[in-house]
Amino acid sequence: MWSIIVVGAGPAGLACAITAADAGARVLLLEKAGDVGGALPYSGGHLSAGGFTLQRDRGITDDPERHFADIHRISRGTGREDLTRRSLHEQPAVLEWLFDHGFTPDPGTPRIVYGHEPYLTPRTVHAADSPGGPAILSVLRPLLQAHQAAGRVDLRCGVLVRDLLTTGGAVTGVRTADGQRLHAPSVVLATGGFGYAPDLFAELEGAPLTTSAAPTATGDGLVMARAIGAGLQGLGRYIPTFGGLPPVDGDLRVDWTHRPHLVAPERPPWEIYVDRAGRRWVAEDEPSIDRKERLLTTVDRMTFWMVFDARALRESRPMVHGWSPDDLAAACGRRRGVHSGADLASLAERAGIDPDGLRATVRRYNDGVARGHDADFGRTHLPAPLAEPPFYAIENHPVTLITFAGVDVDTDLRVRHAAGRTIPGLYAIGEVIGSAAVNGNAFCSGMCLTPALAFGRLVARHLTGGSR
Repeated sequence: MWSIIVVGAGPAGLACAITAADAGARVLLLEKAGDVGGALPYSGGHLSAGGFTLQRDRGITDDPERHFADIHRISRGTGREDLTRRSLHEQPAVLEWLFDHGFTPDPGTPRIVYGHEPYLTPRTVHAADSPGGPAILSVLRPLLQAHQAAGRVDLRCGVLVRDLLTTGGAVTGVRTADGQRLHAPSVVLATGGFGYAPDLFAELEGAPLTTSAAPTATGDGLVMARAIGAGLQGLGRYIPTFGGLPPVDGDLRVDWTHRPHLVAPERPPWEIYVDRAGRRWVAEDEPSIDRKERLLTTVDRMTFWMVFDARALRESRPMVHGWSPDDLAAACGRRRGVHSGADLASLAERAGIDPDGLRATVRRYNDGVARGHDADFGRTHLPAPLAEPPFYAIENHPVTLITFAGVDVDTDLRVRHAAGRTIPGLYAIGEVIGSAAVNGNAFCSGMCLTPALAFGRLVARHLTGGSR
């Protein structure tokens, strides 16, 4: 009845289902949430490619090879070259596909994004509104609906897939949580990552979990694939996103709208960063977020505090996105992780920092400001000592945007057994293959969402006899 079963209706699954239906395939699309979209409602929606119309219109010279060189530099060659190149050659076509179907990027793009280690060439686009993921979903949804109306896509939401069905070592379908057995010659896992699965995250990434992932990101596809012997890739590639306020009310998810502004080229810091012992551990004006993220992995529980005084609150650009200085002051003692004190000792006690360590660190930092030289870390932006009460501390945790480990696949996105051979009938796309596949041990702008869409299209063409 169906030629393909796609499990997961996030960006990868949607791109796969739509492209396969474009080629005339009958697709069963299963989604455990109540609606399609996966992580798109939460996503910043950043897309990137080398050599597309908006770049050419602005006189930007670029191509997939230049894009690959940038990724190789940022990731230190820790990604998979075969999968990265495969995705990059499809990514310009992904952007043109979205543009042709109504996606309108921010007029200030393509641009270089500095939230992570930047590219050397402007190649990132996103919607004007933030987050930008919903704008992409608004393009994909009507394409899907047209195929539903024509009977080419059978979409079933609220359906949790529990197991993969196999016959003679080949995958022949899926079993749902309510016991339905659904069959097709090919099954495509597009179930996303595991950034909302604390136990699995601890096992595979070995790090504390504070997340911005969708609540549906519980690693279902990875668990099912492992159960039939699939191998893993990307282990040991974890790196945190640099800092976010701790969650509240027992939730795992951070408030990504109100996140500390920690990008030094965009907001030169007035504060210092300290660990639980009250010690600094990096030059706060270090321009490379990538370097800061790597150093953060050496800090106790990857948790640090921004410590500053009343003058810094008043004269710095806003410390937290969406908060005025008055908003920040009002949050102290009321919002988890935001503290103030009349002196450093009381601030440290409230924040959970060692008081003696903090006092010694601030004294040494202030001496460096007076001399105009930071002997400890070489910080050069030294606008003022931390001396005017009240004093403030904002607690920052490592934030998981994406998960790096995932199901191992070959260049045609066929899932591979732990022994290396492919598992007939089973494919995987999107974050279920692990973001390390194309990012390596790094974050490369647009290289989460765009490869998900690219691989979805590539698998669909592979399964329907289209060009590779």
